[in-house]
Amino acid sequence: QVQLVESGGGLVQAEGSLRLSCAASGRAFSTYAMGWFRQAPGKAREFVAGISWGGASTRYTDSVKGRFTISRDNAKNAVYLQMNSLKPEDTGVYYCAADRFGLGEATAEYEYWGQGTQVTVSS
Repeated sequence: QVQLVESGGGLVQAEGSLRLSCAASGRAFSTYAMGWFRQAPGKAREFVAGISWGGASTRYTDSVKGRFTISRDNAKNAVYLQMNSLKPEDTGVYYCAADRFGLGEATAEYEYWGQGTQVTVSS
């Protein structure tokens, strides 16, 4: 079992940066692909970025390519999301999640979820 705790959210002006962290418990962390999702008020939760269990493969939704970078440190049981050039439309609750079977983009593919961290980008 994997437990996930996100941190690093906050209020930032447009074009600013934030770095989200996700701390994982459980010895099996390094066997899971990890993803970041976000959910804006009144909208469905959407895939933002994902990284394979070893870190060799990454995937991003089109709207964040070139601005966000996902990374992981298996020795520290952690995954990160560096967010640069933030836009108001990036506002939402950001969740990290663990996927045992692959680097998917659907929420149903992810087995474990954190409680989320709020990111608010002001214009």
